[in-house]
Amino acid sequence: MSDPPYSHVTVEPPHPGKGSYLRRKLPYIVVLLLTLFGVAYTSMAQQPFPFLWEALAIVVGVLCITTAWPAIPDRAGRLTLIWKQTAHWATILFAMNIVLLTGVQSMMTAPGTGLVILLLFAVGTFLAGLNTSLQIAFLGFAMALAVPAIAWLKQSALLLFLIAAAIIGIGLGLWRR
Repeated sequence: MSDPPYSHVTVEPPHPGKGSYLRRKLPYIVVLLLTLFGVAYTSMAQQPFPFLWEALAIVVGVLCITTAWPAIPDRAGRLTLIWKQTAHWATILFAMNIVLLTGVQSMMTAPGTGLVILLLFAVGTFLAGLNTSLQIAFLGFAMALAVPAIAWLKQSALLLFLIAAAIIGIGLGLWRR
């Protein structure tokens, strides 16, 4: 029986000593922040931001390829990596665009649309990471955890505001004594 695809891909960066830790993690941090911005924008503006999601899917696809590229020694393996990632992200983009269709959006709220797109993007990122890098898989997992967290924060925003106001009020009262 043959080895699974990308069985020779390591999860460690190719040059762990090069550059600072933050610089090596910067692409992952930027993708996560842009993802959260996209969900916040969709929730506040009450309309999705399709260009951001499409651009992020392409960026993560390129990130997947560049992460696994150094660990694949032969040209055939690299071409396979490119084709598989291209097919994977084209499928995710297709699913996102189905959610963004007017007929589908008429059945959902804008925040719901943002959360569904985030979930599709998170699952796509997680699955792509399983084939390329555990760091990318973790990024997808963090995005997936953001879906219930955002839904919970939206539902409990007033409660959290009242708790914060009470803590600030108690703090100011104690501080003046």
